[in-house]
Amino acid sequence: MDREPQVSGYPVHAGIIMDGNGRWAQRRGLKRTQGHLEGLKAAKRIVKAARDMGVKYLTLYAFSTENWKRTAEETGFIMSLVKQHLRAELDFYRENRIRIRHAGDSGGLPPDIQKELSGAINDTKDFDGMQVILAINYGGRDEIVRAVQKLAGMRKLAAESEPAENIAERDIAGCLDNPDIPDPDLIIRSAGEHRTSNFLLWEGAYSELYFSQKLWPDWEKEDLKAALEDFCKRDRRYGAETASAMSA
Repeated sequence: MDREPQVSGYPVHAGIIMDGNGRWAQRRGLKRTQGHLEGLKAAKRIVKAARDMGVKYLTLYAFSTENWKRTAEETGFIMSLVKQHLRAELDFYRENRIRIRHAGDSGGLPPDIQKELSGAINDTKDFDGMQVILAINYGGRDEIVRAVQKLAGMRKLAAESEPAENIAERDIAGCLDNPDIPDPDLIIRSAGEHRTSNFLLWEGAYSELYFSQKLWPDWEKEDLKAALEDFCKRDRRYGAETASAMSA
C-alpha cells in the first residue's frame, strides 16, 4: 500500500520484534513462562506509548510459525497469554478506539484462540484510532506463499490464463494478510539480536531497522521514544539519491 504522510516525523507504521522474554527470566532464575508474562505487560505499556506518540499502525510479533518448535508447555502458556490479553484489554481498546488486526495463518491456531481473536477483531473493526496488528502464527515466508496461493486460486476461479510473467508486485501485495495497511517505516528489535527473523519480509523491504540491547520485558515508553527519535534522523531514499546529492 502507498505510504501515508508522517505528520510528526515519527513513523506511521512501526513493527516490533519483541525478543528477550526467555533470557529475562533465565537471568533471574525464573521459568521462561514468567518472562512471557512480563513481556505481555511490556507490550501493553508500548501500545499505550505508541498511541500517545501518534503512531497509526503498530505490528507486534507475538508468535512466529517457528515458535511451535518450542516445548508444549511454553507454546501452550503463550497461547493462554494471547487469550488473556485479548479478553483483559478489550475495554482499553474500546475506550481508545483502537482497532485490532491479525497477521498470520489463523487456521493454524487452536480453535479457542481463533474464536477469541476473531471476536476481538470483529468488536473493534469500526474503530478509527490506532491499529494494532498482532502477528500470531506469523512468518514472512509463509505469508508470501499464502499470498501466491491465494492469487493463483483467484485466477483459476476467474478462469484467467495470463502468463506468469504478467504477475506484478501489486498482484502479490494485494493478497497479503493486510494489504490496506502501509508498509512499516520502522522495524524495532529488542534484546540485542541483529536480524529480522522472518518478520514482514515483503512489507519491510525498505523499512528502517532499530536494534536495542534491552530485553523486551524491561521496555518502557522512553525506549520506544528513543527508537522513534532515531528514526527521525534517518535519510530515507528508497533507492534514489538524496535531495542534497541531486542538487549538488
